[in-house]
Amino acid sequence: MNGILNLLPYPALYASHGGIWIADERGTRGVGRGEAISRAGETPMILLNAPSVGQRLGYPELSGLDLLELFAFVHPARFMVPTVKGLADTLGLAVPVDEGASAELLREAAAALMARMAGDWSEREGAWTSAQTLSRLRWTWAPIVVKAIPQPKSAERWLFSKLPEWEERPPRNPPRPVSITPEAARERLDGLTGAGRETRAGQRAYTEAAALAFAPRTRRDEPNMLLAEAGTGIGKTLAYLSPASLWARQAGGAVWISTFTKALQRQLDFETRRLFPDATERAERVVVRKGRENYLCLLNLEDALQGGFSGRAAILAQLVARWAAFSRDGDMVGGDLPGWLSILFRRNGSTVLTDRRGECIYAGCPHYRRCFIERASRASADADIVIANHALVMINAARGREMANRPSRIVFDEGHHIFDAADSVFAAALTGQEAIELRRWIIGPEGTSRGRRRGLAARLADVASYDAEGGAAIVAAGHAAQMLPGDGWLQRIGEGAPFGAIEALLGAIRGTVYARSETEDAGYGLETEAAELDGPLVEAAAAGAAALDALLRPLISLGRRLEAVLEDGPDWLDGPARARIEGAIASLGWRRDTVAAWLAMLSRMGGPSDPDFVDWLAVNRIDGRDFDVGLHRHWLDPTKPFAEAALKPAHSVIVTSATLRGGDGARGGWHSAEARTGAAHLSAGATHFSAVSPFDYAKQAQVLVVTDVKRGDVGQLANAYARLIAASGGGTLGLFTAIRRLRTVHARIADRLARDGLALYAQHVDSIDTGTLVDIFRDDPRASLLGTDALRDGVDVPGDSLRTVILEGVPWPRPTVLHAARRAAGGGSAYDDGIVRARLAQAFGRLIRRADDRGSFVMLSAAMPSRLLSAFPDGTPISRVTLDEAVARVAASVAEVRLADGISLSQRAELHE
Repeated sequence: MNGILNLLPYPALYASHGGIWIADERGTRGVGRGEAISRAGETPMILLNAPSVGQRLGYPELSGLDLLELFAFVHPARFMVPTVKGLADTLGLAVPVDEGASAELLREAAAALMARMAGDWSEREGAWTSAQTLSRLRWTWAPIVVKAIPQPKSAERWLFSKLPEWEERPPRNPPRPVSITPEAARERLDGLTGAGRETRAGQRAYTEAAALAFAPRTRRDEPNMLLAEAGTGIGKTLAYLSPASLWARQAGGAVWISTFTKALQRQLDFETRRLFPDATERAERVVVRKGRENYLCLLNLEDALQGGFSGRAAILAQLVARWAAFSRDGDMVGGDLPGWLSILFRRNGSTVLTDRRGECIYAGCPHYRRCFIERASRASADADIVIANHALVMINAARGREMANRPSRIVFDEGHHIFDAADSVFAAALTGQEAIELRRWIIGPEGTSRGRRRGLAARLADVASYDAEGGAAIVAAGHAAQMLPGDGWLQRIGEGAPFGAIEALLGAIRGTVYARSETEDAGYGLETEAAELDGPLVEAAAAGAAALDALLRPLISLGRRLEAVLEDGPDWLDGPARARIEGAIASLGWRRDTVAAWLAMLSRMGGPSDPDFVDWLAVNRIDGRDFDVGLHRHWLDPTKPFAEAALKPAHSVIVTSATLRGGDGARGGWHSAEARTGAAHLSAGATHFSAVSPFDYAKQAQVLVVTDVKRGDVGQLANAYARLIAASGGGTLGLFTAIRRLRTVHARIADRLARDGLALYAQHVDSIDTGTLVDIFRDDPRASLLGTDALRDGVDVPGDSLRTVILEGVPWPRPTVLHAARRAAGGGSAYDDGIVRARLAQAFGRLIRRADDRGSFVMLSAAMPSRLLSAFPDGTPISRVTLDEAVARVAASVAEVRLADGISLSQRAELHE
């Protein structure tokens, strides 16, 4: 190691809120910001997360030898927390005792990675060839890496030749009608948890109730539906997986487990190791499914590798190619691609490599047989357990896709999010961003000369040459799409010079929104109801509708011609060509439905409103600048289309959550649960099950409502967060309802906490994705994390890393046009209270995740209504206190836990002796 270290003539730079250090062959010393920037500009420096270091130094263009890039090259598809501690743990190095020693650790880590490349390591294949390409691209690590990796004796295989091919299989037989008895489900549960080792009465009762839901249904459009609220700690995952796995094995069918967050998808994937301990069997029996926009598109990657990307983006493409060769499933968003990788390149380049625009050419792609998306789709057809997400299940149901594989037995975990997921899936938005994406799908991107040709004409050239009517429809669609917004549309409507009817409509919408706005932009943009519209806007809507109608007609005609080509079966229509046309039909149907929804929206402008929908006009803004304009339509009750599309066709449905009744179980919240899950729209309704958490909240938690932090005083708010985090010794999750306040508080307290050795991370501040921020927080008990809604619902951090949760105030719903309509229909203030209780229950649920957890939940709100306190579990001590007292109680709680842990450790040591 020391010899290799001597071959690295580069110093290392480490910067945090606590200080800046440089380590070289002479040792480690602290430096000022100016010297650090100067040294970094003079010579390459070994860094860890260059964008983050540059942010700390106030030098955003900082570059150097980033160890994260080197790690991604050496160990693609391997998890690592992107911190000094995470790097040390992964490489088997000693964790530095203080921040001053971290700079030297970076040099040691570089040496350790070099040593691995000099030998024979598991991800060696393709590394030498990749290093040669990266050298030509002038990757900063390339001169060192090229010398470190010995040239292989034989030529290395090209990525696209070594990826496995999927095999076509016959359709799966329909599942057999079987019933799972409660006794069989209990036996299966005991086998998974260990009989006699783990006895949870609530878990056993849950698995019995879930087993009954898998019985054959008795009437069409009436699934066996179970609403199950299981408090944290019940073990609901194994409780429903037990009967689900039994049913899948006996019936020969698949059970789809649907989640709302990617974090739970990963957790469920891990839990299935108990079902199938053998990794090979598990790979066949368990499949993780996401929307196709999550997976690497091999054709996009090939374009990028062959000149489609340049500069730093080309280096990113090479590292993604290294990852693709070792990835489990090609999932780029929440899969085994490091979440921090694309952030290093100061652009979301990785998402460009996915199929986000629906441009897939299916069997026309040379990599079709190796496609990650197609492999996952086919694997799910034969799997026992398919782990998907709410959006994918709903979208497939709504579009009628994959009818043979449509889920008939579904478990919706995180069921309290069904309403929100359906609200998004079944909504429509005629905006500039959406319209320009449709234009690009039909015509192809503007101003591009490299890469493959895109657009309908390019993708369906063979159909156009064979079928005259189809060719004419393609031409007509392309001509009509010219009237959709193009590049520069936002600037043109801002200048009052729109091109085409749709841009003119967007300009009229923007003018109306600004004219009617009565509030300042709070960071979310401006909006107004689509009611009492003036004549010019109604006329613009009519002209826009005519333009959309001219586009819809050829799209409908083209769809019919494609179906006719499939029926005629010309000589050139082999298997791959048929699959490509079938894919084009499905993709075309999606766009056709989108345009039809836009037409329906415009037809209502100036006329009577539809009671099932809420329409509004909006200008979306960020940092005081417009970035989108349009007309929006949401269902007043989105569970109505959800019930029609997803629930009624199913045979068995379980909807489960720890807060299914919105934190209001004591008041009989099943009516609310049925309303927000779609059960209210089923004639047979649903059965109910509930199991309270086994935790002793009276001893494990406390709720402190701070009464002397003035609302709106950011200085007092920042001081409260700083003092509470310090009292907790880190381990704090701080939740905000506004990004602006989050950033302000972070800026005021980060340095102050760093002086005490307490790292503070934040969404919307740190140059790190949310999933990685949670990984960092979980890995360091002295770190704290600030965030917004995504952290309120999607964080699972059991143990000492999360000791305190701070909420800046009552999480009232944001006053929007949509919320106002639902509030009026849902009971006024009672509707708001239900939302707040659900949010409080979810936030509190982050705190106690297992039996030995202890913690404090702090509300910084003097005006916290007592009626909302029912959101917290029964028995939880709730006190209204001053900030001084809250700080003392948090410190005392942490000290008590530390004392108990110390006693436990000493007892174990005595027993060992």
